[in-house]
Amino acid sequence: MAINAKLEKKLAKPYPPSSRTDEVFLGNDITVISNERGEAIHLFIGKRNEDGSIRGEHYARRIQREPGSDRIVKSHWDNKGKVTRASS
Repeated sequence: MAINAKLEKKLAKPYPPSSRTDEVFLGNDITVISNERGEAIHLFIGKRNEDGSIRGEHYARRIQREPGSDRIVKSHWDNKGKVTRASS
C-alpha cells in the first residue's frame, strides 16, 4: 500500500528535530518520527492503542542527498509491513 499524495505532502513539512509527533490524519491515527534535521523518517499509521503505540502499517523513508550538501535529491517511503503490538 502506497502513501497517498496528501499524506506525503504533510510528511514533507519540517517537524521538530529528533521528535515523535502523534496526530490524526484523514481518520487514521499517525505517529511521525523525525531525524536530527526535522525530516520525517518513520511513519506509523492505523489505530492507536491505549499505550500510544499504533496497530497498522510502518513506513520508513530513504533520503538521498546531493554529495557535500543538505539538499535532498531523492526521497522514497518504503512499506516495512504490519505493526501488531497489542495494547496491555
